[in-house]
Amino acid sequence: MTLVSRTKEMAQQRGLSLKVLASKAGLAENAIYRWDDNNPKSENLEKVADILHVSTDYLLGRTDEPNHYMTETEKMLSGVDLSEAVDRSVPLTWGGRELDDNDKEILRRLFEEK
Repeated sequence: MTLVSRTKEMAQQRGLSLKVLASKAGLAENAIYRWDDNNPKSENLEKVADILHVSTDYLLGRTDEPNHYMTETEKMLSGVDLSEAVDRSVPLTWGGRELDDNDKEILRRLFEEK
């Protein structure tokens, strides 16, 4: 499966056309269609992956896990209490993006309320 076909498949699952996806990412209307002929800039690929909530590795065909990084985090957390993971600064993700310090602080407060 090519970069464009993976991107198109994920966009369709999200109810988006490639033109709308490109627009949301701030790209030219037909930019994604040209990715099979010309490799995209990494920042453009990241923008599209973020909108689709998948990893760039998934779009590039390096993994079949759409949220590869979330899967890696889950592996790190197996057997670890989530509140302990927040305190130990284990990388935590949501939707394929790492939680920032503000989000982690909110989680800490939620665990304290238990």
